[in-house]
Amino acid sequence: MPLGRKVTGKSLCSLVELEDGVDDEACELVNGVELVIGEGEDSFRAYLLKAVKNNNGTGVLLLSDVLGFEDSATRDFAYRVACHGYNVLVPDLFRVNPWKLNWAADGFDSWLSKQSPERVARDVDACTAWMIDEFLAAGISKKLGIIGFSFGGGHLIEALSRDEQAYYGTGICFYGSNIDPSKGSSIKAPVLFVSGDNDPFCSVATLKEIEKKIQGSKVVIYQGRGQGFVHRPESEEEDEAAEDAFSCTRNWLHDNLLGTETELLV
Repeated sequence: MPLGRKVTGKSLCSLVELEDGVDDEACELVNGVELVIGEGEDSFRAYLLKAVKNNNGTGVLLLSDVLGFEDSATRDFAYRVACHGYNVLVPDLFRVNPWKLNWAADGFDSWLSKQSPERVARDVDACTAWMIDEFLAAGISKKLGIIGFSFGGGHLIEALSRDEQAYYGTGICFYGSNIDPSKGSSIKAPVLFVSGDNDPFCSVATLKEIEKKIQGSKVVIYQGRGQGFVHRPESEEEDEAAEDAFSCTRNWLHDNLLGTETELLV
């Protein structure tokens, strides 16, 4: 299947479907705990979801959209990923000040201007360091994964471009906003880009441009879909696209993080 092809009525995920027997609706094999990363004024909260019975020893950093790490849709998605064996860290990128849906839309730019890219980058790097200490230093896993939605998707690209030691084995970017295609040449890990062709904040052209610069990357475009359809579907059609995208997600994580070398460690 050509990369980025638009298809309706069947799966866009061309990878082999995994049969692990996990029922998302009945999954009770995940523990959640709130953490504080950093110290003093540089500290921030995070939420860690850990798989219990089927833990594969692999950490995944999940960067939220502007609604923040406590948003139910974000946590539900993180929970589903954890159900498949992963340890998922979801940080508070906005330091207790995420965007609220009931705020006036004309105040968004003002709010966003207060979210310093430099400060967010430092927090993301602090999360990376924490995961290195918790997961890599223990010898459980040699790679980490990173997922980002919208705002978090843009910062995922920035984080991977700074990852000179290649700690991250892969990334999954859902409809990332403010993506800088030039960063692609600095990224060593394969990235799965998932978006819709009706998204004003994440153009297909931008994704195809950065795809060419990242070896092993792949773009999957869902026809007629816009922002948020994977973790926040609002219709039956979006539900179907979201389920297909989640299948792509779990297969991509498995293939890029749970290779033979990693499997021998768990």
